[in-house]
Amino acid sequence: MSDDTSPDPEPGAIPPPQPPREGGPQETPPAEGGTSFTGPDESHNPGRGWAKAPLAALFVVVLLVALFFAFYGLELSRS
Repeated sequence: MSDDTSPDPEPGAIPPPQPPREGGPQETPPAEGGTSFTGPDESHNPGRGWAKAPLAALFVVVLLVALFFAFYGLELSRS
């Protein structure tokens, strides 16, 4: 393979790194106000945990599922 197919045509022609620029505040972009508008007010959400009705319904469903598996296990152990 010859040097003519190298992706870098002149490997020795790399320019030296530039020193860091000393910039003043006029070169700094303005800060963004990221929290100026975070979305609409959510005043419709309840402030305290779950309501009693959904929590009771969930408890009943869990209890029914647990009873189903308990009785199913008893039927399997009898046979």
